[in-house]
Order: sequence, then structure tokens, then C-alpha cells
Amino acid sequence: MRDISYRVALGGIVAALCLIAMFLAGVLPAFYLILPMIAGVLMMIIAAEVSTSWALLTYIAVSILSMLVTADKEAALIFIMLFGHYPILRFYLQKIRIGFVRFILKTIIFNVCALSFFYMTVYIFGIEEMLEQMQDFGKYGGIFMLLICNVIFVLYDYNLDMFYHIYKKRFMPKFRRKK
Repeated sequence: MRDISYRVALGGIVAALCLIAMFLAGVLPAFYLILPMIAGVLMMIIAAEVSTSWALLTYIAVSILSMLVTADKEAALIFIMLFGHYPILRFYLQKIRIGFVRFILKTIIFNVCALSFFYMTVYIFGIEEMLEQMQDFGKYGGIFMLLICNVIFVLYDYNLDMFYHIYKKRFMPKFRRKK
């Protein structure tokens, strides 16, 4: 385990990079999904380098600050409810040996988070544009959007796995080198 100054410094750097990504989501609205995903990848780095509990503290700090500071509240909610906590939780889910059970559990967790995001966005924050967008697809618009979200999630999970293996092989040994 690294000393406290390393953990605080890494947490601060990761939090700053996550907030930059969340701020850019307001500046570049076309990337309002991709930038919260990138911020989630940064959470995975701190979980791998320090611990999942430290990553959780960083996630909470970034979540609060992104709601207060960033312009795009929908992107901040996407980070908070979908892509920010998942890379941390994924460390525990990967310990499940049976691949099918692990996949089903991941999908259930994502769908609960996605539906919570939808209801919170529409009914608590009053962003009713989502309902209008779904009506463009007809009466099955909600199901269609949820299926698209699940495809995005599966791709995100696959890319997290690939990124983690690349990070573990190439970058982690450079950080762990003794001076």
C-alpha cells in the first residue's frame, strides 16, 4: 500500500482530470456520453493503483463537484449514476468465476442504474426532453433506447477490460518502478 501523500496526490489528479472531462461535456455537447465514460476509466486507475475505497471517495468528490461546477447536469448525472461507480464496482464483479452469472449481474446492475437515471432525470430534475426523444421511436421507444444503452454498456465493459489489461502490462510497471 502506498503512503497517504501518494494516495491524496493521485486522488487529486484523477479528480481534476475527471472534472475537466465533465466540464468538457458542457463545452462539447456531442461528447456528453463519451466524456463521463472517460472519467469512469480514470476511476478504474485509482482503484487499481491505490484501492477501491479510495476510488470510491474520489468518485463521491467528483460527483458532488460535477453537479456543482459543470454546465451539463445531464452528463454529470450520467457519470454519477452510470459510468462513474461501475469501474470501481467492476473490481468486485470480476471475482465471480462463472462468466454467465457475472454478465447477468453486470447487466442487471446497469439496467437498474439506467432506469434510475431515466426516472431521476425526467421526474425529479424535470428534463422532459428525454420523453419527447423516445416518442420519436413510437410506443416501444423506451425499450428501444434501453436496448441501445445495453449495447453501449457491453461495449464499455469490454473496453474497460481491454484498457485494464493494457494499463496493467504497460503503465503499472512504470509507476511501480523503484527509484
